[in-house]
Amino acid sequence: MYLHKILRFAWLLVILGLPLHSQFLKPLGIFIMSENQIVNSNADVQEDAQAPAATTTEPVLAPAEPETAHDDFDWSIDKRNVSSYSKDEKEKYDAVYEGTFKTISDNEMIEGIVVGLTKTDVVINIGFKSDGLVSLNEFRDLSGLKVGDVVEVMVVEKEDREGHLHLSRKQARITRAWERIVEVHKTGEVVTGLVTSKTKGGLIVDVFGMETFLPGSQIDVKPVTDYDQFVGKTMEFKVVKINETIKNAVVSHKALIESDIEAQRAEIISKLEKGQVLEGTIKNITDFGAFLDLGGLDGLLYITDISWGRISHPAEVLKMDQKLNVVVLDFDDDKKRISLGLKQLTPHPWDTLPETIAEGKVVKGKVVNIEDYGAFLEILPGVEGLVHVSEITWANTPINAKEFFKLGDEHEAKVVTLDKDARKMSLSIKQLTPDPWNEIENKYPVDSRHKGLVKNITPYGVFVELEPGIGGMIHISDLSWLKRFNHPSEYTKVGNEIDVVILGIDKDNRKLQLGHKQLEEDPWNALQDTFAIGSVHEGTVIRKDEKGAIVQLSYGLEGFAPNRHLFKEDGKTVGADETAQFVVIEFDRNEKRILLSHTRIWEQAKADEKEAVNKERKAEAAKTKKAVKDIQGKVEKTTLGDLGVLAELKKKMEQGDSGEKSAE
Repeated sequence: MYLHKILRFAWLLVILGLPLHSQFLKPLGIFIMSENQIVNSNADVQEDAQAPAATTTEPVLAPAEPETAHDDFDWSIDKRNVSSYSKDEKEKYDAVYEGTFKTISDNEMIEGIVVGLTKTDVVINIGFKSDGLVSLNEFRDLSGLKVGDVVEVMVVEKEDREGHLHLSRKQARITRAWERIVEVHKTGEVVTGLVTSKTKGGLIVDVFGMETFLPGSQIDVKPVTDYDQFVGKTMEFKVVKINETIKNAVVSHKALIESDIEAQRAEIISKLEKGQVLEGTIKNITDFGAFLDLGGLDGLLYITDISWGRISHPAEVLKMDQKLNVVVLDFDDDKKRISLGLKQLTPHPWDTLPETIAEGKVVKGKVVNIEDYGAFLEILPGVEGLVHVSEITWANTPINAKEFFKLGDEHEAKVVTLDKDARKMSLSIKQLTPDPWNEIENKYPVDSRHKGLVKNITPYGVFVELEPGIGGMIHISDLSWLKRFNHPSEYTKVGNEIDVVILGIDKDNRKLQLGHKQLEEDPWNALQDTFAIGSVHEGTVIRKDEKGAIVQLSYGLEGFAPNRHLFKEDGKTVGADETAQFVVIEFDRNEKRILLSHTRIWEQAKADEKEAVNKERKAEAAKTKKAVKDIQGKVEKTTLGDLGVLAELKKKMEQGDSGEKSAE
């Protein structure tokens, strides 16, 4: 601070034109060089290698000496050639000196003049007490920078730790750039920027000298996968988002495109009319249709409006970037939706049917749709006919259209009805051949035997096809004489061959009554004696339900045992897959039914055993009575010995009588 005050005082003397005597400054350690000395000194410096380019005319100061006893020197003493100033004059001159400098503050934006250039730095004078140095790297964007150019810098520090003025052009550019970015964000102005590099999720763009972020989704209205193609390009953007805290900005090129598209869209919508034909380019293909670019406005071409014929996917007839003429079917001003049509530009095929398609004619078509009630055959693109399930075959048996027809298969059919106005056509396959039911009695008389193919199985019977168009049903009860089935599938399967006998013909309803068990004689007539009531047979329980058990007997015969007739002697019941003895308690030949009982076998055995015991006791009692009568007849007198014998006999008789009563 002491040295600084001396310099300020010396500078003030120079400004006022007062002599600056070396004798006055010599005691303070300051020496004034003559002009010749300055020139010679500068020359010596220039001869030295790599001397600084900028020179100064300020006095060369000797190194500051440490504080001495001269620090309390009285400057007001007037001696030799030193002038003396009053207090007022000194304040006046100090004010004049301070007025020669600009008042600046940290982070202030200010213009300066380039007063010197070195290999690494630029010397800039901003009118402050000292000049500032700025790295030459911060002026890379300015080609041909020279002394005298005016540049804008930011005052980072008026005086750093080393006492230097710290300036920055980079910070000034960033600050100005941010101010402009904030301004264009508010106004929506379009800016130009240079794409400098690629980063995760997007690109880095230099706008006004500041780095901004361009997300990948904001590059174009179309998805972009290759970001490298944009590096190094200068493009136009809109600032769509800013962050004041971190001074970060997001730009968008897509917003410009959308704004242009919006303007075009508004113009197109204002001129739209239903029925208007427009040219469009396919930009996207989906399962339900295709989106067309109509020159800034998108329209939807539904799959049903692409072709008069059926197509499963728009890609079958359309390609990306394909140009098409389409007609406007409908549009919504509010939602900005446009429905387009392609097939409407060509006549409807029903309006131009050839003579080969008429009632009674045979046509060929491809199966394009299958329903439960029939199949649709495409005769021409956009011209379809229905083959109802009743027109597939002459047989009156149920037919599953989804099993008979396959998508894409071709069939010949006869045109039965044709309505051009309603655009409906009914077809028949069975009418391509004569009706076999006209001579059904001759070919399939009653009681005749044939082989057939099982076509369908229901809970109540089996449908058998004897030939195409001719078939009938075997009722579940006509499958077997001996076995009872819960479902016909237990006996046969679809696709199996089966022998049948014609039981009846219903020509009006086109039905045949078929039988299978009738191929053999009724075995129940011969089994009536074998399975007579009361006969005992060995049987195996094959299944049980809540009512009882089905028992497999010999000769393939099945009987039924109610639950109350399944009890065994130990209190348990005969279980499934268990073999036991059964007695026939009922045999019904007409109903084909046999009732069995296991319980009655052991119950009858007990009863028989009990009866045998009773008979034996009765016989013994009778024998005893007879013996007593014989003895009584022979004894004429009663003696003491006889009384003993009689007493014994009487005792035996009484025991016999009591045994009979207990047995009864």
